[in-house]
Amino acid sequence: MDSIDKLLAELQTEYKEVQPQQQSKTATTKSFIPSSPKSASFIDNLLAEVQADFAQQDAAIELKRQQELEQERIRQEQLKAKQLEALKVQAKEWLAKVDPLSSEGLWFERFAESYSSKLEAAIEYLRNN
Repeated sequence: MDSIDKLLAELQTEYKEVQPQQQSKTATTKSFIPSSPKSASFIDNLLAEVQADFAQQDAAIELKRQQELEQERIRQEQLKAKQLEALKVQAKEWLAKVDPLSSEGLWFERFAESYSSKLEAAIEYLRNN
């Protein structure tokens, strides 16, 4: 948006610089064509339309970018959910195989005390190992 504002400012500056030069040229050639306020108003309206078009395009680009970010966020959440489901399956299998009287089984019993369920503890254990 800054580049559009800069461009519009440059155009307005050029217009203001060219307008006195044109008036001095026409005065010296005796073919004076009066510059009407209508033409200045027309240029201002045209510049406003161009600025509005650029603003609309910028808004459309920003909306598209936001939609893409939202889609990526959703995709990431789905991927995490899928990974969690796979980890749950692994944790259930691991829980079924672990011998509760082995050193690993006894250690796990102590580890699982701080979790709401053994499955949750097994998921955390497998996630970190």
